Amino acid sequence: MYPTHIDLPEPTRAAMVKLLNQRLADSVDLQTQSKQAHWNVRGPAFYSLHKLFDEVAESVSEFTDMIAERAATLGGIAEGTVASVASRTSLPSYSLTIRDGHDHVDALARALAAYGKLARAGINQAADAGDADTCDLFTEISRKTDKLLWFVEAHLHAER
Repeated sequence: MYPTHIDLPEPTRAAMVKLLNQRLADSVDLQTQSKQAHWNVRGPAFYSLHKLFDEVAESVSEFTDMIAERAATLGGIAEGTVASVASRTSLPSYSLTIRDGHDHVDALARALAAYGKLARAGINQAADAGDADTCDLFTEISRKTDKLLWFVEAHLHAER
């Protein structure tokens, strides 16, 4: 841990950095899953889904940066390499064989739901540790993830 004048005890900061790096892995994974859907979607709703999936990836990219910067702010190191992400992610794997738009929507909705659940768990963990700022960060991510999930899930309700 790097020294800082932030008034959180070092053990709290270390625990939060560990938590943030776990969620950083999930964020990077979700971002790449969104791009996987963006690049490979096919079907009659191609254009709208292609744009939607890219917007999801852009939003998640912002979460990724916020999480990494919070870890560094607390005196830790943000661990966002591919190897680190692959070993840490909590999200289910994204199938590389999905082609149909509806199937991409379903897979991405499941990933967003899992990510939102992890963000809400992060809220509780940060609150229990006494780190209101990290708690607030996860609250913002949770709220925005739920909105993204709403946008994606809306496509599941279309008639096929």
